[in-house]
Amino acid sequence: MKKSLLIVAHALELGGAERSLIGLLDALDPAEWNVELFLLRHEGELMTHIPSHVRLLPEIPAYTVLARPMKETLKEGHILLTAARMLGKKAANTFSKKHGYTESGVGLEYSHKFTCPLMPPIAPEKTYDLAISFLTPHYFVAQKVRAKQKIAWIHTDYSRVQVDVASETKMWGAYDRIASISDAVTASFLQTFPTLAEKIVLIENILPEMLIRKQAEEFSVEKEMPAKGIRLLSIGRYCTAKNFDNVPEICAKLCGAGLDVSWYIIGFGGDEALIQRKIAEAGMQERVILLGKRDNPYPYIRACDLYVQPSRYEGKSVTVREAQLLGKPVVITRYTTSASQLEDGVDGVIVPMDNAGCATGIEKLLRDPEKMQNLQAACADRDYSNRAEAEKLTN
Repeated sequence: MKKSLLIVAHALELGGAERSLIGLLDALDPAEWNVELFLLRHEGELMTHIPSHVRLLPEIPAYTVLARPMKETLKEGHILLTAARMLGKKAANTFSKKHGYTESGVGLEYSHKFTCPLMPPIAPEKTYDLAISFLTPHYFVAQKVRAKQKIAWIHTDYSRVQVDVASETKMWGAYDRIASISDAVTASFLQTFPTLAEKIVLIENILPEMLIRKQAEEFSVEKEMPAKGIRLLSIGRYCTAKNFDNVPEICAKLCGAGLDVSWYIIGFGGDEALIQRKIAEAGMQERVILLGKRDNPYPYIRACDLYVQPSRYEGKSVTVREAQLLGKPVVITRYTTSASQLEDGVDGVIVPMDNAGCATGIEKLLRDPEKMQNLQAACADRDYSNRAEAEKLTN
């Protein structure tokens, strides 16, 4: 008899966690699972990639309130929910100020915690065999879903996240298991939440391999990424974690070393103006090109000569794995969890975090064509899809 599974996530915008969710949905055997998906918002470029065997539950208006301007939600009549968001924001600001937080994640957590009591149940007529909360905060599956077992997912390096530890310990503690995407992510999580160690299970990101390979062949990017010189590519949100604001200086050092490089960045986010300013300051307007949001990034990966993830911190970068799956040499910076991302010198290269060291490491690799070919060959020999990870849900 098939088991019932509900997965809850925010939306399906272009992001690594969202693409790994598509991979998980794709890997779930429809002969074993009746899979339902509830999204807080039916939004995002990946909506069309939900597998046919997955039933998308209807949107519930109350849950859409969380990600929209409060003026808008007030006009729609969501008075209590909007008031709860305001209280949560005020409480988060007070907590963050008290603790001297500058990169606080408390605001998002409190937004969900304060509104959760007012939210309607999700699929109240059902009791699932398993329910998964795929993205934090994890309040709604814990309190608004009936299930025999519940799993919450970790995608973040918690050594770099400022949180209300007592509050989040209760939030995570409401789950039977906590799925971590790597051993390094587990280690950083348990430094913050040591009492939750017995709940952890390792379930690595799953990639929809056939879809990625098919999409990589969909169109040519010759006009946007002309085949001249050396084409570097990075993908991610324009935010502090991804460190794209330092790319112009790194690129300038590569050009100063005599390399004919162009560095393309696919993504979106609040740091776009900062990155553009840094491009101008470095005089890299012709060398560092922001391509913006792209529904299908894979033809760009296929066209690049080197994929670079210059992050300040990561959980486990999905785009790095996607580049490796497509047989591309990869460079990543030495962020805390980098050793769990690839095998340094075998299927990728780890370079220093500082701009000078990063540039030197990239230059050394680009001047070694044999090394580049060896990295490509190693990637071609490995399975980066991780489809078998889905079987751990039944363990």
